[in-house]
Amino acid sequence: MRVTTKGQVTIPLAIREKLGIVPSAEVDFVEENSRVYLVKKAGPATRKHTFSKLRGVATVNMTTDEIMALTRGDG
Repeated sequence: MRVTTKGQVTIPLAIREKLGIVPSAEVDFVEENSRVYLVKKAGPATRKHTFSKLRGVATVNMTTDEIMALTRGDG
């Protein structure tokens, strides 16, 4: 990968997805023993990705209609 004249690089998609780096996320660069590490900062921009990891995790054996009736107080 090349560094642009503005000092920018593109973080590969696989790494962005693995670290949950979304648009407007903040990152830090940490230098240690002649190496530089990219570290994601925690913050509001990461919240969307945090919840998306929970998609499909529920273990309730109810239909969507049953859940909707329960939450609406119809049943």
